Parts: sequence; C-alpha cells; structure tokens
Amino acid sequence: MWSPIQPYRGRQAAMVQFEPAQRDLAPLPWSLEARMRASIFYRIAAVLLLLLDVGHTSGFPWSDPKWGVDLGSMQSTHFYVMGFSRTYWDFYVGFGLFVSVFVLLAAVLAWQLGGLPPESLALMRGTAWAFALCFAAITVLNFKYFFVIPIVLSIAITLCLTAAAWLSGKQVSASPSR
Repeated sequence: MWSPIQPYRGRQAAMVQFEPAQRDLAPLPWSLEARMRASIFYRIAAVLLLLLDVGHTSGFPWSDPKWGVDLGSMQSTHFYVMGFSRTYWDFYVGFGLFVSVFVLLAAVLAWQLGGLPPESLALMRGTAWAFALCFAAITVLNFKYFFVIPIVLSIAITLCLTAAAWLSGKQVSASPSR
C-alpha cells in the first residue's frame, strides 16, 4: 500500500538541494529596499526644512500684540556693545533672521546630499551623522521652548536625516566590491 511518507517501491527518493540567494543581485525595482534610499530621505528632509524656514520667516516679528508682550521696552532699551548702540529688539530680530538663514542653508545642504551618489555619501558619513545629531538637539530645544508645529517638523526632519545617514552607510557596504 502506498503512503505519502514512503517513496514508491523500487524507486529512491530524490534529494533536492536549495542554494541561498546571492546578496549581490540588484534589488527588484518594486522592493522596499530599492525605494528606501538615503537620497529620498535627504530630499524629504529638504522639503520639510524649507517649510520650517518659510513658516519661521513668515512669522516675523515672532510676536502677537494679543500675547501682551511689551515690545516697546525691547525697542527702546539701548545699550552699547563693542562700540555699537543696540536694543534687545535688534538682537531679537537679528537672531530670528539668523535662524531663518541657517534653516535655509540646512535645506540646501539636505537637497545637495540627496543628489550625491552612494559612494560619495559613504565618504561623508561623519557630516551626515553630525547633521542628524544637530537636528536631534534642535528637536529637544523645540520641545523646551516652542510649540507643536516646529516640534513636529523637527521630529520629522530628525527622523529623515537619521534614516539617510544610516542608509548611506548600508548602501555602500551592500554594493558589490570591485
């Protein structure tokens, strides 16, 4: 009598051997690995940084009369610093615009990093991680001093920059050596 466990009488069971897939094959174009490139995360971060910059700059003078802040005293209290007469308002506006310029620079840098080939990104791993850590610190500062919109944007930017820094190292180590 025949059983699925026992081979047919008089025949030997065939041995089938499977070999593991080679890792150097290019990923399928629709696979998650092919879509999750460092450049995509850098480009997303660049767009988010531009949104943060536009929001920050358009919020000038970063104060609302409804808040009850006495801007008059900030504008009228003069003091001398290294030969220049300045007010607290000058510092407030100056540092606000200073931040706008640096966030714009960060957007340009993220966009430029997104255009680099994986081999170049591997050489800039230190820069990529410094960029991600900088925005992690900015996220902490946003939690401490600001409100929900910059907090959410800085979290998203930090996650994108961290993913990009992580993937930029993995893409080169996974590519076949020459």
